[in-house]
Amino acid sequence: MSIVLDGSNLTVEKLVAVARHNERVELHPDALQRIKVCRAMLEEKIQAHEIMYGVNTGIGEFSEVVLNDEQVKDFQKYLIYNHAAGIGDPAPIEYVRGAMTGRINVHAHGNSGIRPEITLTLIEMLNKGVTPVVCQKGSVGASGDLAPMSQIALLLMGEGEAFYKGERYSGKVAFEKAGIKVPGLQARDGLGTINGSNLLTAMSAIHIYDMNRWLKQAEIACAMSLEALYANLKPYDVRLHEVRGFKGAVRSTRAIMKCIEGSDLQTGKLKMKVQDAYSMRSSPQVIGAAHDAITYAKEQVEIELNGVGDNPIFLPQDKLTLTGANFQGTPVSLPMDMAGAAITMVSVLSERRLNRLLNPALSVGLPAFLTKGAGMFSGLMLSQYTADTLIVEQRILSTPASIQSIPAAADQEDFVSMGMNTAIKNGQIIDNAYGILGIEFIAAAQALDFRNFSNGKGVATAKQVVRKYVQHLDVDRPLYPDHTKMKEVVKSCEILDEVEKEVGSLE
Repeated sequence: MSIVLDGSNLTVEKLVAVARHNERVELHPDALQRIKVCRAMLEEKIQAHEIMYGVNTGIGEFSEVVLNDEQVKDFQKYLIYNHAAGIGDPAPIEYVRGAMTGRINVHAHGNSGIRPEITLTLIEMLNKGVTPVVCQKGSVGASGDLAPMSQIALLLMGEGEAFYKGERYSGKVAFEKAGIKVPGLQARDGLGTINGSNLLTAMSAIHIYDMNRWLKQAEIACAMSLEALYANLKPYDVRLHEVRGFKGAVRSTRAIMKCIEGSDLQTGKLKMKVQDAYSMRSSPQVIGAAHDAITYAKEQVEIELNGVGDNPIFLPQDKLTLTGANFQGTPVSLPMDMAGAAITMVSVLSERRLNRLLNPALSVGLPAFLTKGAGMFSGLMLSQYTADTLIVEQRILSTPASIQSIPAAADQEDFVSMGMNTAIKNGQIIDNAYGILGIEFIAAAQALDFRNFSNGKGVATAKQVVRKYVQHLDVDRPLYPDHTKMKEVVKSCEILDEVEKEVGSLE
């Protein structure tokens, strides 16, 4: 079933469906009509020689330079050439597809002044699997993601490069193989394609989707560790969190208890402390705070996905052109800096539970480092080293990018969002988080092997998935294959999928 873009209803989940799962895209007929009406108004203004930024003027520091009729024809081409100035390896295909989806949704409002051929070609590229080669680095997040978006715009001139059916071609050849007509760029078309924070927003939407699913797995791992450590479950009474009022904590408590439901830990048969350490009893408050941060970031990202992130803005009903800074990436980069820090915070919590599982002074009778052959064998001692180095890297990456502005363009662009840096580092943070959580899953499963009681339904299911890929550590072996495999398993969300089949949604 196609996803219809109309400028107003693009969610994180829909963007992921298009970007990652190649869902087909359509443009709503009303949106197409709005684009045509706006373009007609722009054509009238061009004919009347009305001065409009980026249409018949230069851009940035050259915005006061007025172009003649002949220059207007070629300006969009040179604009794209000049701005296609990124560097390094190509961004993942799903990020670029997400950026194209977001840009189409901007156009759907009918305030960008581009020709409909431009928007329709972007849709055709998505549906036929032609993805521009876009350097990951080069954007400062204002005026939007100019460098990477320009590599998308190159294809609209039959230039640049693209991936098509697993191969890398010139843009011209990719279009020919896919049967797409090159629309060319006329007045306004180039700037109207690139002047928004669409790549960093698409990356953020994908990260939000993955962060939410990772947090749910953090709750499953927490439940496993709580059982292995004979946790006191009073801190997981939902009424405790309801009286405080934070929605994330209530959600997290319910999710963790869904996993523990049916455990002997609930019966009072097992001896437990009156009050556990913070890493055990405050998990709902900590993971819940992360849920609240991700919820806020998602709201901001979806506002941006459905807003008119462009400059200038054309209002056909008022026959008006407005210039401003709707390309500014800060409304996304600031909450996404917080989202990245939230994932790091929960990763630190995971490592603290790992420490309690491994440390014989804290593990309530579990063997040191979860091995029966202490001395000859070291068990999971070095697993903690790996988790720790990943966490230190996360902490470094959690420094906010949104406060790191460096002025550009002769100080015309004297404050920029650095939102692309936020998006890039969040990708690294979540990648490390998969590994950290994978190590807690390994340790928790190993610890539960040393316990002899009935586990909760969700905990038992999660352990079964872990054991599908990583066997009990009886005699020491190289651990890097186990760590790497479990990182892949966490990223795949197989544990989450199987647990939710057993106990229901953890939302």
